[in-house]
Amino acid sequence: MIVAEPDHRAVSHAEEDENYFVSMTDMMVGILFIFIIMLMVFALHFRQQTDETVKLTAEQQQQLQKANELAEQIAQLRRQIVAEIAELNKADQARARLLEKIQRKLDEVGLKVTIERETGVLRLTEEAIRFSPDSSVLDDTAKRNVDAVAKVLLDVLANYAACPDTETCPGASGYVVETVFIEGHTDRTGDDSRNWQLSTERAVNTYRRIVDNFPGLRKLRNSDHREILSVSGYAYTRPATEQDDSEGFRINRRIDLRFVMEADRRERLTEVLDLLDKMEKKVDELSPTGTSVISTAPTARP
Repeated sequence: MIVAEPDHRAVSHAEEDENYFVSMTDMMVGILFIFIIMLMVFALHFRQQTDETVKLTAEQQQQLQKANELAEQIAQLRRQIVAEIAELNKADQARARLLEKIQRKLDEVGLKVTIERETGVLRLTEEAIRFSPDSSVLDDTAKRNVDAVAKVLLDVLANYAACPDTETCPGASGYVVETVFIEGHTDRTGDDSRNWQLSTERAVNTYRRIVDNFPGLRKLRNSDHREILSVSGYAYTRPATEQDDSEGFRINRRIDLRFVMEADRRERLTEVLDLLDKMEKKVDELSPTGTSVISTAPTARP
């Protein structure tokens, strides 16, 4: 009987295949394990970044909300200022009509005056009031002319005052005069201290002549219940002409009436608008995207 011997080469080859398969399996498991660890690390890192991004986004949203609220407040204030400036322009137009009416009425009685609409000045020329050098005395002609001016003022200003007396003061027709300054001026000759005194004396003497003969003007009040008429002296600081001769000196020795409406605050409002512009730039800086959160519509300027 013949017994077959095992094929040691076949067994050896099978064992080698099995060992190779086990090694590959272990390696794949190891690689998979490493991959899982890396995936977990990436997931944890991604979650951390996401949480930080969400937190940062929430802070940015809160900052943007504050910026938008501030921007809306600024825009509202800007609209109010622009509306008030428009109202000031209307007040200027009302003052121009007032000056023109006074000029027209004085012209009807033969008294020539000049007006400056931009500054609200009614100028009593040397033909109306003529002062001698170093004198504040009103001569007879000047007194008659001052009386004519006072009569017209009483007639016209009643419609631009805020007093409650309906018989002598009908009340303002939309716009109120805050003050009418009776301004005295001198030429550039003489002592500076004397010129300041002299210009004030000329204004005071004119004022006294007006209220003594037309006391009704003292009843005219502004919204603060103060008299409309007031006086001021400017020496030679506001010349009507730069002529450096006797004619120029005569022109500058004069009386001006300056009409100030209660709404004359344009310069201050313009400064506020400039401040708003700076505030808007600061608000834009709060925007996380760097884009403007404020309307860029053009703003009316005086």
